[in-house]
Amino acid sequence: MDINKLKIPISSATQISSVHTDSGLVSSILESPKMYNFTNSDFPYFEFPENLEVILYDKNNNKTKIFSDYAISYSNTDLIDLRGNVIVSTHLGDTLFTDQLYYERLEEWLFTDNKFRYISDDKEIYGVGFNSDKTFEKIKFLEVTGYVSFKE
Repeated sequence: MDINKLKIPISSATQISSVHTDSGLVSSILESPKMYNFTNSDFPYFEFPENLEVILYDKNNNKTKIFSDYAISYSNTDLIDLRGNVIVSTHLGDTLFTDQLYYERLEEWLFTDNKFRYISDDKEIYGVGFNSDKTFEKIKFLEVTGYVSFKE
């Protein structure tokens, strides 16, 4: 019997805490209560079926936090597919809410074609389609509705 055809993980783990470094500095921390390893699959991936929290650090050690109910991290594409109650919050308090979001690890880019809600100190935006860098400095909103407050 070929384990690859059964679609069962080759391993599983609980209480995951994975720290990634770049040039000796912490670049991200991933935590989850459960992980399944499907790297035996034709398209290898890791599955996080019971919540995922990722903390991303920028060059100034500022944090962006990402939460989701479920996630799949694809090994060959550096893509993480986050699903269910996805929340992204920056160190400035800007927050994105959506049902599905992709995070491209190599480019450190977030994007979705789903409905979203974006909140910051001076704006609340609703729409469909969003993409940005991990710190929300380079945001592109697609179909949008909402309001923006202007200071006089």
